[in-house]
Formats: sequence, structure tokens, C-alpha cells
Amino acid sequence: MSITVKALQKTGPEEPFKVVNIERREPQGTDVLIDIKAAGVCHSDIHTIRNEWGAAKFPLAVGHEIAGVVEAVGPEVTKYKVGDRVGVGCLVGSCGECEQCNKGFENNCLNGAIGTYNAIDEDGTVTQGGYSQKVTVRERFVCRIPDSLDFDVAAPLLCAGITTYSPLATWEVGEGQKVAVAGLGGLGHMGVQIAAAKGAEVSVISRSRKKEEDALALGAKELLATGEDENFFETHKGKFDFILNTISAEFDLPGFMDLLKPGGKMVLVGLPPEGMPIPTRSLTGGRKVLAGSNIGGLPETQDMLDFCGEHNIGAKIEIIGVNDVDAAYDRVVKGDVHFRFVIDTSTFDDAEVEEA
Repeated sequence: MSITVKALQKTGPEEPFKVVNIERREPQGTDVLIDIKAAGVCHSDIHTIRNEWGAAKFPLAVGHEIAGVVEAVGPEVTKYKVGDRVGVGCLVGSCGECEQCNKGFENNCLNGAIGTYNAIDEDGTVTQGGYSQKVTVRERFVCRIPDSLDFDVAAPLLCAGITTYSPLATWEVGEGQKVAVAGLGGLGHMGVQIAAAKGAEVSVISRSRKKEEDALALGAKELLATGEDENFFETHKGKFDFILNTISAEFDLPGFMDLLKPGGKMVLVGLPPEGMPIPTRSLTGGRKVLAGSNIGGLPETQDMLDFCGEHNIGAKIEIIGVNDVDAAYDRVVKGDVHFRFVIDTSTFDDAEVEEA
């Protein structure tokens, strides 16, 4: 048996989004059926559905920042009940048996995790994401959203929140540390809030001072503009214990490594389109660490949500309807969003279904 729901799909990278009917499975076993209230728009959605990361599996609905309410549960569900406030992030499956899954790092599943969209699900179908009215997900891949967070500001936490929280938690960033967040976009604005809430002294590194007011409002002590000091990297050399680098374009990697104190660490969470050579001397000189991070496991994602709920941290968002997503994508690419778009899924109610 299946459930018919409305969703936003594309049939090709150049095609517009259409509201269509798709099928979700009826809850069985450990399944949780979620009535989606808000769905965040991530740049990964755009890269995927525009074939910028390879050929997507069309027709496709994207979206892996999902917040909603439990509508029904399978007979084996123990953690959730109807009416619970929940979220789903970038994963809807993994083997559940490998070393990484057993440690709670399902994102690093050695046998291949199943993405929330554009992946092959256990039944052989293509996973369809959160730009939809409802979704059915295994209990293990569902997290609880604190009552203190509204659905719209909580949805982006399921990707942008965990992507920035995980390295800050892994490297135990906190009081007494000087932290830089490079880039103040959808990821960076979450990193600033989380690092500040952990007690760190936070600086934002940006190309200009255009976002200085935002940076300070989010909890940063200062904004440093790389484009306004030709000796920027020399001026601030050895200043930071930790750099959370969210930049998704090519940047001066050796220069950023010079900003670290001896023993300092820089973690990359952005995805520049081109690879960059690793400046080995920048690492060995000063025993510095260059690392990468990609989302987080389910226990860590729940920790992030609880932390954000405790500290009243949510994404800074613009709410859009289902008919506004194509235009929103163009604005994201231009950097014209403050700081994350979130789809109000109640706008599906009045949307007319088109032929898929």
C-alpha cells in the first residue's frame, strides 16, 4: 500500500519545478510517516538537480532539511508517537551494521548510506526528498525537534546546523578559544551562532564589510575583510585556534593556514568546485591540522538539535511558497538570500497538480 502526496519535482535540469503526485509507502516495521511543515532549500539541492554533481535520477524531488509532525508509525516504532515534532536530514538509510554505523556515524557508513533524495532506497526506488507534503522514514533516521524551535527555523538545522556543529563538537571548540568562521552564508551564519554559544570568541572572515552588521548580530566579535587589506594574511597571522571554513569557491589555502596559531586547526565544510593542492609546509610548520567534515551521524544530529533548542538557535530565513522555488534557486546562486530559504509546505494545499 502507498500514500499519494503532492511534491515538487523536476524532470530534467533545465525544466521548471512542477507540483505532481508521488507515492510514499504506508508505515510498516520501524517506519515513521511525517507530515512536513517546512523544508529548507540547501545549495546541495541546486547542485544536484541542475546536474552540477553528475547526472541526477529524474524525475526528482530534492530537499534534505525537513521538519514536521509524526502522522503515523509502524508497529515496531518505539521512539516516536503520533503528534511528535521531528526532523529528517540528509540520510534515510544505512547498513546499520558496520563499524561506523555502530558508532553512530551513519553518514560514514562503510557500505554506503542512503541519501534523502537522488539515491536508491532499500526497495530499489529513487528516494524523493522533502519538497513534499509527507515523507516516510525509518525511525533511526528521525530526530526530535525541541519545542522551543519553530519548524521553519529548525528545518535548515538538519543540514546547515549539523554540518557546522559537528566539527565544532569534534574538535571541542569552546571558551578561551579564538575561532574564525570563513564565509557568512547558509552554513557560516549557523557556525557563528553555534561557536558563540559554545563560548568561543568568534570572528567572521569575509571578502568585504557588507555583512558586518549581520556578523555582529549573530554573535561575532568582529568581521575581517580579506578584500580591504592587501596584507590581510600577514596582518592576522597566527591569530586563531580554529577556523571553520564554509567557503564554496576557490580560496587562498596557504594564506588561511597562516592565520592559525601553532597547533591550530582548520576544518573545511564548503565544497569548492575545483580541487586545490594541499600546502604541506603550511601544515608541518607549526604542527597544524587541515581536516574536512560532512554532516554528522544521527546521535550527533540529535545533540545539535538539543543544543540549538537550549540556546534558542535557529536559522535566519526567508519563507517562500511552492511556486517560488525556481526563482529562489536563482537568488541562492547570486548570493541573494538572508540566509536560508524555507518552503512553507502548507502552500501545497492550493497548488494545482500538473502532469509529471
